[in-house]
Amino acid sequence: MTEQKATNVHWHEGEVTREDRNKILKQKGATLWFTGLSGSGKSTVAVALEQALAAKAKLTYRLDGDNIRLGINKNLGFSAEDRTENIRRIGEISKLFVDVGVITLSSFVSPYRADRDLVRELHEAAGMQFIEVFVDVPLDVAESRDPKGLYKKARAGEIPNFTGISDPYEEPLNAEVVLNSHEMSLEEEVNVLLALLEERGLLDA
Repeated sequence: MTEQKATNVHWHEGEVTREDRNKILKQKGATLWFTGLSGSGKSTVAVALEQALAAKAKLTYRLDGDNIRLGINKNLGFSAEDRTENIRRIGEISKLFVDVGVITLSSFVSPYRADRDLVRELHEAAGMQFIEVFVDVPLDVAESRDPKGLYKKARAGEIPNFTGISDPYEEPLNAEVVLNSHEMSLEEEVNVLLALLEERGLLDA
């Protein structure tokens, strides 16, 4: 757990509740946390789900690894410690979006189980829904896609601490959803997620 350095700080509740915001938006917030190897299809399915939810007039926001590292987390690298802090910060951001009532699509390799579990705990302690989506493909499939040429660079030793090559990926043990993107169509993946959101009552308020 990250050390609390600021002292004499306290959480201040507002007069407008989460339930009030849910009624305004006619939906409930939740974080869908997409995890998997680079090239597994996390961002692809998150983008498609975002479009499907927008078509249903549901407010979503997608948090993407590169986008976050270009802004809020630009001071972090890829060491184990920096990866942990990267995920912790994203977890806190996701929690704020959920409190607003937004369906938050967080798409990150997030290779360490303990880091993902921490984000789950942050949400559940606040009474928020956290849905872990494991986009599960074999390494050779992810490497064959290699849309950014990262695996090729990692194999050449040009990228240290690369998940799946020189750093481990710890698979989820109890993900709410497992998507085998090499065996499913994108439409099938989206339909699985939409059905879960409906089942959990997140698309109504």
